[in-house]
Amino acid sequence: MAIEINKCVGCADCVVACQTENDVPIGYSRDWIIEKVQGQYPDVSLHFETQRCNHCEDTPCVRTCPTGASHVIDGGIVKVTQDECIGCGACIEACPYDARYFHPDGYVDKCTFCDHRVKDGLDPACVSVCPTHCMHFGDLDDPDSEISKLIAKREDFTLLPEAGTAPQIYYLK
Repeated sequence: MAIEINKCVGCADCVVACQTENDVPIGYSRDWIIEKVQGQYPDVSLHFETQRCNHCEDTPCVRTCPTGASHVIDGGIVKVTQDECIGCGACIEACPYDARYFHPDGYVDKCTFCDHRVKDGLDPACVSVCPTHCMHFGDLDDPDSEISKLIAKREDFTLLPEAGTAPQIYYLK
């Protein structure tokens, strides 16, 4: 996923779309918006970041899961199998992005990039509803894909690169 931070207006349509599409309980969320203020007066800048699971290549959440409930599916999406999760919270502690939460039904939940939609050739719900079209989704392993070309030509950053997880969400400047 790539997110153009200069286009995001912080409307939270992506958050609402995710909650609706994935039947996320009230009071919980798989994604969220943060406001980033940088600099010092009078040279101050502001941008919004929509954040979620980073679907890392090096997944501490998967490594720490004692049951295998946390796993990576084909295509690199990190998932949790609800009926295999014992709710121990090891994956929550291991995630440097605070992207997991305890679902009221007793398992850990998180963003799945709406893999049920992706399997049908659709974008994740958050991407499909974004009014500014700041979010892009696709196959980073395909150098000819729209998202690969976009990342190749733009300056980008990832969250917490020092964590060594190789996050797969790129924020485009």
